[in-house]
Amino acid sequence: MRLLRSLALLTLLATTGCATLSQFRALTGLDFSIDGVSRVHVSGIDLANVRSYGDLGFSDVANLAASYRSGELPLAFDVTIRGDNPAANGDARMLQMEWALSLEGRETVRGLLAEEYLFPAGQATTFPVAVELDLLEFFEGNAQDLFELALSLSGNGGSPKTVELEVLPVISTALGPLAYPEAIRMQYRVGG
Repeated sequence: MRLLRSLALLTLLATTGCATLSQFRALTGLDFSIDGVSRVHVSGIDLANVRSYGDLGFSDVANLAASYRSGELPLAFDVTIRGDNPAANGDARMLQMEWALSLEGRETVRGLLAEEYLFPAGQATTFPVAVELDLLEFFEGNAQDLFELALSLSGNGGSPKTVELEVLPVISTALGPLAYPEAIRMQYRVGG
């Protein structure tokens, strides 16, 4: 009887271990990339239809100047991540993802995406990472210079800028959550 229980336990561990290895391979086989930047707002101004500083109305310029003078210039945007999962890979489920954002080579903010995403085999899955930061905390310049940086992120104007995201996904396995073995770095050029 003891031998039978031991064999059953070993079989369970082997089966669970194979499933975990398969799920881990599924995540590490994913190809992550930045698919775009969207919903860019600076000091509450939606930059979706703005092409230059000159496109701003009087109230927008006043709002931008007031924010700048107060010592805060809030910037909010979404970075869309794409995870391509090869057909031979099997499904993968991401439980959460730590992230760190750099703009123009300068690390700015970090966060945790605590939403689950399924990456079906043979398909691409996209999901947003919502970013909020104070431009004045990380960059120097006048209000118009910093506005131009935000405008570049919208893709509507400004000079080309580099967005870099470093991510560390955690996947679901039969033995519990499993972190990716090392951070993934992705770069994306916007603006211009």
